[in-house]
Amino acid sequence: MTQPPLPPLRDVIAEFGLGAVKALGQHFLLDPNLTDKIVRVAGAGPHDTIVEVGPGPGGLTRSLLASAASKVVVIEKDRRFLPALAQLVEAYPGRLEIVEADALKIDETRWAGSGPVKIVSNLPYNIGTPLLIKWLSVDRWPPWYDSLTLMFQKEVADRIVSPPGTKSYGRLSVICQWRCTTEQCLKVPARAFTPPPKIESSVISLKPRPDSADPQMFRALETVTSAAFGQRRKMLRASLKSVFGDAETVLKSLDIDPTRRAEELSIQEFTGLADKLNQSTSQ
Repeated sequence: MTQPPLPPLRDVIAEFGLGAVKALGQHFLLDPNLTDKIVRVAGAGPHDTIVEVGPGPGGLTRSLLASAASKVVVIEKDRRFLPALAQLVEAYPGRLEIVEADALKIDETRWAGSGPVKIVSNLPYNIGTPLLIKWLSVDRWPPWYDSLTLMFQKEVADRIVSPPGTKSYGRLSVICQWRCTTEQCLKVPARAFTPPPKIESSVISLKPRPDSADPQMFRALETVTSAAFGQRRKMLRASLKSVFGDAETVLKSLDIDPTRRAEELSIQEFTGLADKLNQSTSQ
């Protein structure tokens, strides 16, 4: 689908006085070639509903509306952007829904059930990780969405996809990779944004794993990884003492050397520890 004639985004920003607010983590993507690439990574199909958080003046929104997706929902907390987004409602009748809300508080399941739902967003930097955890921590799994295509600061993106034994591997890596297949799809230089941030960004694709459905396992994994990586320079027998008491015995029962450190454990080894925690709490 091609876009109808629309004013350049820079003109829209000037017309409505839409400066980015640093406190809200706002950095605008104005390059349509780049936003089109993000949409291609997401793979928006003709039956898909796309949910975008933090559309701002609507750069990525324009590319989403020009895709084959049947509907686009944008969730925007900053009401300054609503008039600019309303122009897109007029340009694409019946295809864009604007929701003024805090994405951390809204129940997005209202859009489930009418077809595949994909979340595609250039997330505001200050809420990117909390939003991701919110979407990963839902009890019903597979969740209400089919995939997540999200832009993060490069350092957060690296943590999401990092394998064991690397500097960036941590709690977020374990939780994301247990619940989803993860892939770093696109690197975005700072100069692509207005205003440019001090660091680069990356687009990450996350697709839910059907075999990671147990909500108790998710909560136990959060507990174990929080303790282990909260004191990541300590040996596991010390860092996990607050979780298991006799952590050394638990570790040995799983053939894990108690002198190892958190960043050395695989996802499977962490899930083994989470399973042990669940067993101990159910007794």
